[in-house]
Amino acid sequence: MSEEKIVQGRSGWPMLALTLAVAALCVVAIVFGAMMLPPEEAPVTNGMQVLGIILLVVGIVVLCVGPLLMLMGFYTIQPNQARVLILFGDYLGTVRDEGFHWANPFLSRSAGTTVSEEGKAVPRSLKISLRARTYNGEHLKVNDKNGNPIEIADVVVWRVEDTAKAIFDVDDYTTYVHTQSETALRHVATTYAYDSDTEAITLRSNIEEVSAALKEELSVRLEKAGVVIDDARLTHLAYAPEIAQAMLRRQQAEAVIAAREKIVQGAVSMVDMALTELAAKHVVDLDDERRAAMVSNLMVVLCGDSEAQPVLNTGTLYQ
Repeated sequence: MSEEKIVQGRSGWPMLALTLAVAALCVVAIVFGAMMLPPEEAPVTNGMQVLGIILLVVGIVVLCVGPLLMLMGFYTIQPNQARVLILFGDYLGTVRDEGFHWANPFLSRSAGTTVSEEGKAVPRSLKISLRARTYNGEHLKVNDKNGNPIEIADVVVWRVEDTAKAIFDVDDYTTYVHTQSETALRHVATTYAYDSDTEAITLRSNIEEVSAALKEELSVRLEKAGVVIDDARLTHLAYAPEIAQAMLRRQQAEAVIAAREKIVQGAVSMVDMALTELAAKHVVDLDDERRAAMVSNLMVVLCGDSEAQPVLNTGTLYQ
């Protein structure tokens, strides 16, 4: 694996001044050389005229080649940006200093080519952004741990940390991040169940744990590309349409059962409290049969879905 080497960027302002000075000297040499030339169609007769021809030729050649060649070495780096320096296939280092710089004009302008989404070959830039980027993944249809088809999507915040790995160890680090993000999400989705009756970690109930597992999975996969993960979260989670209605009914049934269980527990507690209070305060003495009838009536009143309709007994307690 490649390893990044940080180098100090050379300021471009002195070289810009030198380039302008060279251009000015070339213009002066051309002017003086033209003034020293013999008249039209006249032969060269002395050394001054020969010197004029030399100055004219050298001035034109240097003016056309020198400044243009020096201008090819200028480049700028914005904050949170880096430039990889490659000279004839040899990696010289990475410049992270922001500002106006100059380097060898024969440095490579690109790191080869890559294939775009349209199928065209495009050059790979040697300027790499170190800023945090966000990748919003598409909705994927996968099976959870229990084999239930679900729809899931994530958002990944990532940035390049090692420019050498990003340029030399993978073909296109942006495409690599997108592909590995989808692969990691599929793997995490198949590791956990969507929902469970046990205390196991699930996709629906343990968002923090699942997000941490997804981040760790991505960090391992993207280390080769010199990319670090700042955050990874699920943005969409649902059952697939073909089983969504059945799962919704199941969840509703589980909710009803849980509510009924809570109601029964409360009703039993209230009935026990009522019988205890009646016996402790000697309000009424009930035999086992009447106590059972009272418990039955109270349970019906407390556990019923609708309001109870009381029946008044105008006779004795046993009639």
